[in-house]
Amino acid sequence: MWAYESVFYQIYPLGFCGAPFENDGIQEHRILKVLEWTEHLQRLGVNAIYFSPVFESDTHGYNTRDFGKIDVRLGTTEDFQRVCTTLHAAGIRVVLDGVFNHVGRGFWAFQDVLANRERSPYLDWFHIDLGGDSCYHDGLWYEGWEGNYDLVKLNLRNEAVVEHLLQNVRGWVEQFDIDGLRLDVAYCLEHDFIRRLRAFCDGLKNDFFLVGEMLHGDYNQLMHHDMLHSVTNYECYKGLYSSFNSMNLFEINHSLQRQFGPEDWCLYRGKHLLSFVDNHDVTRVASILQNPAHLPLIYAMCFGMPGIPCVYYGSEWGAQGRKEEGDNALRACFDCPEWNDLAEWIAKLSAVKKSEKALNWGGFRSVVLTNRQCIFERRCDDACIWVAINADGEDYRANFNAPCASAVDLLSGSSVSFDGGAVLPPCSAAFWKLQQ
Repeated sequence: MWAYESVFYQIYPLGFCGAPFENDGIQEHRILKVLEWTEHLQRLGVNAIYFSPVFESDTHGYNTRDFGKIDVRLGTTEDFQRVCTTLHAAGIRVVLDGVFNHVGRGFWAFQDVLANRERSPYLDWFHIDLGGDSCYHDGLWYEGWEGNYDLVKLNLRNEAVVEHLLQNVRGWVEQFDIDGLRLDVAYCLEHDFIRRLRAFCDGLKNDFFLVGEMLHGDYNQLMHHDMLHSVTNYECYKGLYSSFNSMNLFEINHSLQRQFGPEDWCLYRGKHLLSFVDNHDVTRVASILQNPAHLPLIYAMCFGMPGIPCVYYGSEWGAQGRKEEGDNALRACFDCPEWNDLAEWIAKLSAVKKSEKALNWGGFRSVVLTNRQCIFERRCDDACIWVAINADGEDYRANFNAPCASAVDLLSGSSVSFDGGAVLPPCSAAFWKLQQ
């Protein structure tokens, strides 16, 4: 599967393009802005891009009006075809947001229900009680996602609904040649629907990638051979920033050990979860980390640990934004990409991640662990890399017995001699490739 050896980049298109929050019905060709960023993405080492919703919606994209139409605020079908063609030519795969749990109140079938009630052929597309009411006072009650009545829950046990969604996925592959889907709130979806979607997508395109949004619980509920290839690793997302802020690397190490360690009871060994330090729903990493010197380190940890790293647009140069400031703060519009030392560092991490078998397929074993330092091993067959992190502001002498006398730091290109251990400079990270 190509995704397991990829570096992802997430764009939230409506924010990225500076579209108005409310759908004003005015068509603008804003999505073509992505073309201006293609060179930046290549320089960063990105080879897969995940677009948050691009289809016609009421406001933020997750309240879909029409799965078959590019949001007018972003442009036309032809505009997005051009974007996808350009990205593919640059060696960048395209993954779209599949918002299949719910739609917006403006969704055409729901509008028919509001107008025709029991006479609507789409009444059973949703979970509706004609004898109730909602906060919108429609004269009927319907299930909204987690109590949000602007998000109307679909009935995924209705064959007509499932067929409608699958045929739209077919259309996205035929029109845009997409390479995968990220399933919004996958933890809410009917398991039978996910199995149906997987079988359908397997028949559409070879190596079509399905990754689901999961926040907690056992990821294996959705991630296995007949459902999803991957899920979002929210457990380690929290562990990453919390470990650095509390100067307690035991936290992230515990999660990685539980998920990928060598013990038989480890949950996800051999699987590839989507790793990230921020996204469109959470505070940007540059705003949540207490020590700016830890920014390169948290990315090194994210790229070095098992999983598929995903960078959120703007965060590669340290853009800020806090959740409590509202979604607009997290989903900003930047006039153009920036390049600084952090972006250069992430580009190095990307190059190493994509090229090293051990980082893509290797297991996890803890070698050295203190509150402020950690070294862990990624080994696959005869390939072995030690990821070393020093979060302290002083030199650290790591004592260990290495299986070889020397290594090459893949990030700096320098040779490292092991003599019962090695010295890590202050606030530093290294990827040591052991010389077998």
